[in-house]
Amino acid sequence: MKIATWNINSVRLRIEIVKDFLKESDTDILCLQETKTPDEFFPLQPIIDIGYKHTVFSGEKSYNGVAIISRIPLQNVKTENFINKHKRHISAILPDETELHNFYIPAGGDEPDPVINPKFKHKLDFYDEITGWFAKNKKNSDKIIMVGDLNTAPLENDVWSHKQLLNVVCHTPIEVEKMENLRRTLNWVDTSREFTPAEEKLYSWWSYRNRDWRKSNRGRRLDHIWITQPLKEKLKAGYVIKEMRDAPLPSDHVPVVAEFKL
Repeated sequence: MKIATWNINSVRLRIEIVKDFLKESDTDILCLQETKTPDEFFPLQPIIDIGYKHTVFSGEKSYNGVAIISRIPLQNVKTENFINKHKRHISAILPDETELHNFYIPAGGDEPDPVINPKFKHKLDFYDEITGWFAKNKKNSDKIIMVGDLNTAPLENDVWSHKQLLNVVCHTPIEVEKMENLRRTLNWVDTSREFTPAEEKLYSWWSYRNRDWRKSNRGRRLDHIWITQPLKEKLKAGYVIKEMRDAPLPSDHVPVVAEFKL
């Protein structure tokens, strides 16, 4: 089974590269964030036409929005309204009873100070709430996959310059601490770093401001796939498909993939 996560930055605008990715990568489940469309305008039919008939979504106009595009049956689809009623979470149960959670965590604005920047406070509060939710409602023995744009690059080599980004939203010590608190709730496994050592650079996002993203390579690893310990023995690969940053009309994020042996 192959699962991918991708902040698509408007699914209607980029439906063609979504279809191309699904067909070329042979992905079973693709979780999207920032779909940016109300549910009635989600481009469902083109996705069903290529075989992904088990697709669910929760969206709003112009902002946020999450979706699970699947050719595997999904059960017990739910959304949780963490902090506010923005569309930032959707979950489902897979046929083997594994829970799949798809998150879009708030970006946090520009100023890393919760006193003067409500967006940054919202991000920190969001981390606290989902950390408490997992700690209260789930156990280490549960089979869970959590994916999404978590909007935090936790390790030094998850950003192009650790020193220069220490005071930049996404890599500040308080964000890294909040993310680590979440990771500890169920002793989550970071699938990408299981196969790319922490000593190596690894990114999933490159700004549109960089005229030549490959040459400047000022990336950040904001997109993650985490699994609980019972699934670790089934994990066989974890990687980033950075070539999608060169797709026609690309997102500033690229897909992150985890493969499992069932």
